[in-house]
Amino acid sequence: MELEEVFSSKPRMKILKLVARLGELNVSDVARRIGVNFTTTSRHLQVLESEGILQQRTYGRIRMYRFNQTSPKAKVVQELIEVWEENEANKK
Repeated sequence: MELEEVFSSKPRMKILKLVARLGELNVSDVARRIGVNFTTTSRHLQVLESEGILQQRTYGRIRMYRFNQTSPKAKVVQELIEVWEENEANKK
């Protein structure tokens, strides 16, 4: 998948910002917090996982997502979000 395709989705960007802020979340929490249904959220999470940005850990029936700390892509995305949000906070 091309870079533009990954980052052109507003829900995916909301997911990345949320995971950057909170660390690890399950699908239901992500869906509730970004205001998108479970199925759509799950598809976005699968895209981010297939690109190596997020990783999934399963505890029974619960799937938890967090940044994939072994992925260079994930590290860069996480750093971009942190710097961007820090810059925005400094503007206020």
